[in-house]
Amino acid sequence: MKDNFKINMKPILWGAATSASQYEGAFDKGNKGLDTQDLRAYIERTDNSTTSTRLLTKKMVEKAKKDSNNKRYPFRNASNGYFHLEEDISYLKELGIDIYRMSISWARLYPRGDEETPNEEGIKYYNKVISALKKAGIKIFLTINHYAIPIYLVEEYGGWKNRKMIDFYLNFVKTIFENWGDSIDYYLPFNEINAGYFSPYNGIGLIKQDNKDYDKSLIFQSLHHQFVASAKAIELGHKMVKGKFGCMIACFCYYPYSCNPLDNMKLVKEENINQWFYSDVLARGYYPSYMFSFFEQEGIDFEITKEDERLLKENTSDFVSFSYYQSSVISLKEKEKTAGNLVVTTKNPYLDATEWGWQIDPVGLRISLNKIYSRYQKPVFISENGLGHRDVLEKDGKIHDTYRIDYLKKHFEQIDKAKKDGVDIIGYMMWGVIDIVSAGSCEMEKRYGVIYVDCDNYGNGTYKRIKKDSFFWYKNFIEGKKEDS
Repeated sequence: MKDNFKINMKPILWGAATSASQYEGAFDKGNKGLDTQDLRAYIERTDNSTTSTRLLTKKMVEKAKKDSNNKRYPFRNASNGYFHLEEDISYLKELGIDIYRMSISWARLYPRGDEETPNEEGIKYYNKVISALKKAGIKIFLTINHYAIPIYLVEEYGGWKNRKMIDFYLNFVKTIFENWGDSIDYYLPFNEINAGYFSPYNGIGLIKQDNKDYDKSLIFQSLHHQFVASAKAIELGHKMVKGKFGCMIACFCYYPYSCNPLDNMKLVKEENINQWFYSDVLARGYYPSYMFSFFEQEGIDFEITKEDERLLKENTSDFVSFSYYQSSVISLKEKEKTAGNLVVTTKNPYLDATEWGWQIDPVGLRISLNKIYSRYQKPVFISENGLGHRDVLEKDGKIHDTYRIDYLKKHFEQIDKAKKDGVDIIGYMMWGVIDIVSAGSCEMEKRYGVIYVDCDNYGNGTYKRIKKDSFFWYKNFIEGKKEDS
């Protein structure tokens, strides 16, 4: 009888992650087109807000397109990974990771986004990337669209508010399946899909009107188009490739500030709209009833067809993935605020925070794993987690990032506990294994990697790679896990 109650303790895949726009650079090489991230300027922070760098207006976009000073736009050069491909993959192999999460630049394969045939230079580049990873024995988790979309699609078609985007996206997806379908193990149609709600330029390619709030009906129409595009990608993928398909949210692990029932009721509503709605649609296959109330109260209206409903119902995700950096606090009363992953939250008096205000909460990762698995009963992937910190290259030529080691160690302990809780965890991918440009603040000096890149916020530096102390710690950790399994 006891055998019936054994917890699934199959080994976790330990890995690392980057995205094309934050890592590759070479924005003007290989016939790549301009994308939405190429136009985001670095603006020095006066507080923990990053809205000025990620909620772009038409005026800001026009200015960026004309500006040839590429050092103002960190994503244009990023980590210079395009030119360090072989070196970087050799580091990943040395690190011993099981799996690497990467993305393919839409604008590198389709410079405008609406072409019928792909850019051959883009095909050649990703042939090199994927071949090198497979030769190194590393599994691939592919994010098909990680925020960046060709700016032409935004200006000519209005971004994801236009239903035509679904067909353009499917053409992009089909090219990926045809060229690399045999090499990719896990697919993610959209990165942090809930970001379209609170960061519309990044998530859905909507340009902000000067001094005006976003039209919420357009936001949810755009998100709906992404839901349908995801379902169509899964439908096509299950016919063409063998890999598994997931969905992904940015997870915030909400706590009520107090045991006041009203704090708790506010938490339920905030959690639904900021987090659960998106994975509910993609993992369960239908719009949850709580959103109908929200749409009515907010005066939100958009088109959903019967065919859309069928697609969503019949093409749900095989697994659920999420990013986790910090927990958030909900309070009915106004309290001291702090920053987080693209959002602002109430400060938690029980937690320490980074220089950027992100509250460090390892236990919150275990809580999130339990909540997500309990809600969907589908295998779970931690697709992003890591610590952004201002690392210092010391006189001895090394980076002694003991704080990152401590962060990883404490989070890994909570993953082990969640596994023992009964959560079916496929894998963990450390965010920004090689220092990359921060998607929130456009900073290079907010470093996440275990591999240092010699470059500052303005693109000054040699781009030399240096292994941090955390590189050797993570390497030893992975080796230990393989010995235990």
